[in-house]
Amino acid sequence: MQHLKPPHPPGGAAQLDSPPRPKHMTVAFLKTHKTAGTTVQNILFRFAERHNLTVALPHPSCEHQFCYPRNFSAHFVHPATRPPHVLASHLRFDRAELQRLMPPGTVYVTILREPAAMFESLFSYYNQYCPAFRRVPNASLEAFLRAPEAYYRAGEHFAMFAHNTLAYDLGGDNERSPRDDDAYLAGLIRQVEEVFSLVMIAEYFDESLVLLRRLLAWDLDDVLYARLNARAASSRLAAIPAALAQAARAWNALDAGLYDHFNATFWRRVASAGRACVEREARELREARERLLRRCFGDEPVLRPAAQIRTKQLQPWQPSRKVDIMGYDLPSGRAGPATEACLKLAMPEVQYSSYLLRKQKRRGGMRLRPEPVLDNPPPRPIRALRPGH
Repeated sequence: MQHLKPPHPPGGAAQLDSPPRPKHMTVAFLKTHKTAGTTVQNILFRFAERHNLTVALPHPSCEHQFCYPRNFSAHFVHPATRPPHVLASHLRFDRAELQRLMPPGTVYVTILREPAAMFESLFSYYNQYCPAFRRVPNASLEAFLRAPEAYYRAGEHFAMFAHNTLAYDLGGDNERSPRDDDAYLAGLIRQVEEVFSLVMIAEYFDESLVLLRRLLAWDLDDVLYARLNARAASSRLAAIPAALAQAARAWNALDAGLYDHFNATFWRRVASAGRACVEREARELREARERLLRRCFGDEPVLRPAAQIRTKQLQPWQPSRKVDIMGYDLPSGRAGPATEACLKLAMPEVQYSSYLLRKQKRRGGMRLRPEPVLDNPPPRPIRALRPGH
């Protein structure tokens, strides 16, 4: 079986006596759910645009995801975006299908989040869509975790959002439990390690970007970002009580096992790169990011509710009336290339995906016309309420 990870120096850094490596241009990012993946996606989209790279984008019948929650198929990729250099939209991982699509030498990366925090976010974000969550009285996370089997039905639509979502996104069987079969978890870990050159950790986002930058031989400016798809404080728990966190990890034991393993792997990689060096680069990244945000969004850049964002292209979609997703807005009266770059920095996933598809269709000489419908289309992905609705 083909080994997908390209060779790279330990820690991702070139030796001092070696010539600088060229920037790596082919990247597949497995965008997991509620893990800061939208922010990573935006970094990759902007890099691709700056270097005139082709981004794989979903067929319109799939909307802005690759027909998730179905297993990924290369047929889900819009023909105007093939062959791609970069892939970064939601999909359920299928190794063989991605190998069919992506060129040899592609670097595969993904990101994980601590399962209790991730589950709280999933419960809030998908509360109106996931049947297991809708059954819970008063939308109580505590009630669900007290007796998850009372609400959860394996196999129903969007069930994967209520049980071991990380394992499902990675192509695993989210109904397996390491308590019953620890060999399954070990096998899933091996499969991830065979494919992914870097597993980032959401809780250490800046350190993860330092390792990503080193792996790909990118510049610090290539991984600057604005935080995207963040919930308002009123839409999330300020802190997860210890008992609730323990219950969430127990219910999502497969995800917990994956996270614990790759969190430990992550810190071994940081140590190999030199922890002091990584921490210094992470500080430099944060300082450069703050300068960029001030330059783009004013001296005191703040996340705003969608209803307060005047720039339509920057209004984030809202999963329900009970969850507020925040975003940035551009100061009025600005124009020019710098403003365009700032717009892209804060552009939500749906708008950026649509923009890139239109741009790549024009580049390929395709007429902008209604798209044919796929045979046997999947259930429609979750649609957003427009701001103010």
